[in-house]
Amino acid sequence: MNTLGRQILVEYYNCDPDVLNDVMLIETSMVAAAKKAEATVINSTFHHFSPFGVSGVVVIQESHLAIHTWPDYGYAAVDIFTCGETVNPWICYNFLKEAFKSGYASAMELLRGQTELLSKNDKFVGEYGDNTPEAVAYHRNVWFTERNENVAFSLRHKGDRLFVGQSPFQKVEVYDTFAYGRLLTLDGMVMTTEKDEYVYHEMISHIAMQSHPDPKRVLIIGGGDGGVARELLRYQSVEKVVMVEIDGMVIDASKQFLPQIASEFQNPRLELHVADGIDYVANAADGTFDIVIVDSTDPVGPGEGLFTETFYRGVHRLLNDTGIMVTQSESPRFNTKVFQEIFQCYKGIFGQDNVHCYLAYIPTYPTGMWSFSFSSKSGIHPIAALNEEKAQAFVEANKLQYYDADIHRAAFTLPVFVKNLLKGN
Repeated sequence: MNTLGRQILVEYYNCDPDVLNDVMLIETSMVAAAKKAEATVINSTFHHFSPFGVSGVVVIQESHLAIHTWPDYGYAAVDIFTCGETVNPWICYNFLKEAFKSGYASAMELLRGQTELLSKNDKFVGEYGDNTPEAVAYHRNVWFTERNENVAFSLRHKGDRLFVGQSPFQKVEVYDTFAYGRLLTLDGMVMTTEKDEYVYHEMISHIAMQSHPDPKRVLIIGGGDGGVARELLRYQSVEKVVMVEIDGMVIDASKQFLPQIASEFQNPRLELHVADGIDYVANAADGTFDIVIVDSTDPVGPGEGLFTETFYRGVHRLLNDTGIMVTQSESPRFNTKVFQEIFQCYKGIFGQDNVHCYLAYIPTYPTGMWSFSFSSKSGIHPIAALNEEKAQAFVEANKLQYYDADIHRAAFTLPVFVKNLLKGN
């Protein structure tokens, strides 16, 4: 029977789950399988979905190879379609079975386009038509995707991870994206990118620094990428910045691949501890710091213990009489429950009138809107305490890109829905 194409529908079982969750390895294996069968590769588009699963397609001149993986089941479903007689889809089948370390596989072949039932249109000539180019450029489209059950955010990257490692605490990865430069992720969640990191790091640092009368000693909990330390050490009046980061792998990866963020680790005014911030706060002496900045991940994994009343009471204790605590306090829209609960917690510790919410806009964070907390031990108000001339001089001297005196004031102007959330509505 003469046909236009051959299609095999494949199921790979008992595969290596790490392989099936590695978007770069899946993409290169699928492309290599097509080339092994002597197909002409035109384009590849692949997405990784957090936390598990890869979907993708390799477009070949002779049709396509498509895949979706379920790493949690060790299972992959693959569709291999080839037109004409030059490409044997079973070569792809055998190649991928080995690449995925499949325990066993099943496949069904379909013959597509029975020529006895078709009539050819004479205005198209040749096997693939007049307009098929002799040489075809190959384009890669490999995507990192952070998602939950309702929301997803994707960035196209250059197809190969710059760094991947599994620390005792989390999976650390660095990608090179087209739109936002290098991207640091922890357990599949966006932490920072080269193109928009300044928003987060400037806003978590300078609001407090420009509100406190004379900050000399500052504590950072977390902040392994080094961005907060970089911003704080712009102030020559600061005598000591103590940074406590639980995961040394984050520090090492940032130093190597994000050097413009991790630029101050050698500064003699920085005292670095690779240790648990919860333990450090519990054991620190009373009244030790002027400002404490909690640059934590989301309340999962190693960051979960930083979202507790016990921890924040410890921070309150080690602040001096004019001390200020600043935290990243999640997205009001994306993490509404956590956002509301932690502000109630802060108010119970610092007092109802001494806790203020402010916002910044970070394109690569869920919803784009991100919140921070400003909690004062002595009643310092972040707007009343601002010296605009001093702040503007600092901004210009240091060529800041987001923060200035206008943003300082405006950040505390909250949308109505955020005000209502803070009231418990």
